[in-house]
Amino acid sequence: MSELFVNRIRELEALRKAYLSERKELILVYGRRRIGKTELVKRSVEGIPHVYFFAEEALESENLSTFRGLVGKALKNPLIGRAELSWEELFELLDGSGVVVIIDEFPNLIRQNPGMLSKFQKIWDGSRGLKLVLTGSSVSVMESQVLGHRSPLYGRRTLSLRLNPLIFFHLREFFPDRGWEELVRIYGITDGIPAYIQEVRFRLSAGERLEEVFRPNKPLFDEAEFLLRSELREPRRYFSILRAIAFGKTRFGEIVSFTGLPSSTVSKYLDNLQELHIVEERHPVGEPERRRNARYYISDLYFTFWFRFVYPNRSQLLEYGHIEGFEEEYNRYLGFVFEKVAEQFLVKLSKSGNLPFRFTKIGRWWRKNEEIDMLAMNEREKRALFVEVKWKSLGEREARGILRDLERKSELVGLDDWEKGYGLVAKEVGSKEELRENGYLVWDLGDFERLISFEGKV
Repeated sequence: MSELFVNRIRELEALRKAYLSERKELILVYGRRRIGKTELVKRSVEGIPHVYFFAEEALESENLSTFRGLVGKALKNPLIGRAELSWEELFELLDGSGVVVIIDEFPNLIRQNPGMLSKFQKIWDGSRGLKLVLTGSSVSVMESQVLGHRSPLYGRRTLSLRLNPLIFFHLREFFPDRGWEELVRIYGITDGIPAYIQEVRFRLSAGERLEEVFRPNKPLFDEAEFLLRSELREPRRYFSILRAIAFGKTRFGEIVSFTGLPSSTVSKYLDNLQELHIVEERHPVGEPERRRNARYYISDLYFTFWFRFVYPNRSQLLEYGHIEGFEEEYNRYLGFVFEKVAEQFLVKLSKSGNLPFRFTKIGRWWRKNEEIDMLAMNEREKRALFVEVKWKSLGEREARGILRDLERKSELVGLDDWEKGYGLVAKEVGSKEELRENGYLVWDLGDFERLISFEGKV
């Protein structure tokens, strides 16, 4: 099955523009593993003279020897590959040659020799027309040691791209024949990570069921553990915190109680997880950002899924190959997944002008025991849209009850002089048109096909 390259239009345009500019360019491309960095940079240099070099976790001398050979090939001079040339001398040959140089996984060079950063500073400062692309999967290394203000390369980058996962609606390009409900189920495991989507695509095309894709001896069974252990010290404590969050313990006190760890330890580890972009701290939209009203969420759905289903059930999976009661529990989990999908749906509608107003912020709202799934706001126009999200099929009566309760909860937010609207996104809603005639904004999976365009512009 062929690999698909989906979206990344803006990133490709930015890279190509940089390659064709009349100045020297230092470009940084980074993001978590499996996000598609390598495929992006390779696509970006199609038809352009280039050197693509993957930095191995090897001795510096071995990497340098490999790089020499690639430079010799790019410059059509095999003698370069046999000469004892340094990094500085090789880049001097490349400078002004019109050859784009890509060093994939640049952090591997830094780990072997921290002095490489100063060496590349010297190379960069002495160059005239060098086009240099550095990529990295270790977000912490790229942000602190390469981009950080203490880095020898600080202030020298001309373009930096931090790749984020694809959004839910891009899954249709991978699975054009699958229905929206099944795409939500796939998204709950893969998030928008291209490599994981490709893995599931392959498994499903081979006739496997979705719950088989994370069985032992398959990549998604231990991928999360492999990635996190490469980033974290003392993984046992981190894993305990991540498991707590995956099971819905999102408040600080809940995490402390679930893990049994001291609050000072949990605080420190949460800070570390946020620096690595594994966990994110959120606050009620429209409210002041205070620590006491913070909630913590795992940044992508694959890690969330893994800590909720795979990690606590590894023995069961290893012995029996399945999780008892998985389908029922997974369907409950999809309520959380569908909220993420619904938010992306509303963002899409806002950008395309299919809402009463364009909002400037959106997110969950909560106070004490009251919660609203989605609050979209335009503070300049003083307009707000309150939305509930339900991963279930609703009859008209139940939908009206949810919307009336949403009106009640909206009064707690305190936007007294604002124009307010009320909406509902569900798997299926009966009598949608009657609800819409009453002034409510109502959508279900049946509306996705009509309102979402799949032309690579999502």
